[in-house]
Amino acid sequence: MTLDWMLIVVSVIAAVAAGGLGTVAVAWLEWRAKSAPVTIFAEQAAATVFLFDGEHLVDSTPSAKTLLATSHALGGPWVKVLAYLSPYFPNIESQLQRLAVEGGLTLASTPGMGSPMILHAEMRGGLTRMMLVDPESDTDHPAQDLMALRAMTDELDVLRDTVSKAPILIWRERANGDVTWANGAYLLRVGDVGEAGQDLSWPLPRLFDRTASTQGITGQRQKLTLSAGRSAWYDLNMVGEGDARLIFALPADAAVQAETGLRDFMQTLTKTFAHLHVGLAIFDHQRQLQLFNPALLDLTGLPVDFLSMRPSLLSVLDAMRDRKMIPEPKDYRGWRRQMIDMEKAAASGLYEETWSLPGGQTYRVIGRPHPNGAIALMIEDISGEMLRTRRYRADLELGQSVIDQVDEAIAVFSESGQLVMSNAAYAGVWGADPSTSLDDASLRTLCAQWRGQSAPNPVWNAVEDFAANQGDRAPWRAEARLSDGRLIDCRFAPLTGGATLTAFRVRDVAATAKVLLDPAARRA
Repeated sequence: MTLDWMLIVVSVIAAVAAGGLGTVAVAWLEWRAKSAPVTIFAEQAAATVFLFDGEHLVDSTPSAKTLLATSHALGGPWVKVLAYLSPYFPNIESQLQRLAVEGGLTLASTPGMGSPMILHAEMRGGLTRMMLVDPESDTDHPAQDLMALRAMTDELDVLRDTVSKAPILIWRERANGDVTWANGAYLLRVGDVGEAGQDLSWPLPRLFDRTASTQGITGQRQKLTLSAGRSAWYDLNMVGEGDARLIFALPADAAVQAETGLRDFMQTLTKTFAHLHVGLAIFDHQRQLQLFNPALLDLTGLPVDFLSMRPSLLSVLDAMRDRKMIPEPKDYRGWRRQMIDMEKAAASGLYEETWSLPGGQTYRVIGRPHPNGAIALMIEDISGEMLRTRRYRADLELGQSVIDQVDEAIAVFSESGQLVMSNAAYAGVWGADPSTSLDDASLRTLCAQWRGQSAPNPVWNAVEDFAANQGDRAPWRAEARLSDGRLIDCRFAPLTGGATLTAFRVRDVAATAKVLLDPAARRA
């Protein structure tokens, strides 16, 4: 009996001791928990919180790390955070600069930017703490990463809006050609191609031939025939995704129109060049032949198959030399240097020469620069022109030699009063040959010389009036006395084209002396 009571007393004491120890342990744990340091993220573990030292990220919550990871902005964490917050909080950077003075601020997102958002920012111990809170978040599920989910949702909305408004056609199709997805531009174009009032079916209608979309040629150009006979051109670009394909169709109407205009322009130039008598050869910046006309074949004798191979400029000149279609050089090396100088001169727009060929032809060769370093070589056969020039020069020389044999001093003036020709007898009478002088050889100038070398006589004024009169004119004669006493007979006559002939003949010396010695004859 005594033993039983002892066991009971011991059990009670042990229970009381255990209870006391438990109470002490709980109290000690509560005290330790209260005295433990509070972290900066202890208030709302599920919130999106950033801690910056200046622009250096010190720490962040998992939600904040996810938000930084989904950002496409270039730069550090500070730049990425500001790039994300700027659309929601205007002037956020200037607002955060107020923290050094005010210590903290709370901002609400701009209305119309989706779900509302609250930004709490404060300065703690020199560190900038920013916390983003979604007022519509479910507080019963604090573990949900709502801000990161919201960032991804916003980005998805932007991407969807961008793709729907893209001016290019985008669609996905399976390996069998079924269109499984298309953007807004594709669907609008389907409405332009299909019949009015036709509903969309599944799979979506195809716009382009399946063969065209499966070739995988980058920049492949295809044509769509729209309603009312209109047409639209597109350049197809394909990206393979396993068995499926993602295809982009870029509008190419402007490019097609430009290429068509260029082709028509080139055809017009080609037809124009084909009727030119001047040989034309255009070389690009690498001096390869790009364009030539039929006249070049006739003038150079080069075969069309050779020119069609787009030879270089020096190759063309070499071939012309083999056919003796360029002036024969004294030495080949010097000729090559001359051709290189010709290329440089043509590129600067300074080359123009006359080639006298061994066969008797005469070519005028002109080099002209073109944009992007190209040059154009023009070859013209001027043999007929040179022949006419030589004949004209020979006729002039023959006429000059004929009038030089005439004893009468002759000077011919044009309609404008300029000296056209004079003979040797003129130089003998007046002591000068005006055709060899650089001075003004007009009728007025020569009349002044005649006055200075003769006695006063009104005949010189009459000559000027006669040459200036373009009406009906009749030949007339006069006489004048030179300063040395000789008497000259003057003859003036109109010529074709308003020209004027002046002729002077010195009277016989004996007759002149008799007149000078006989006063009666002098009075007569």
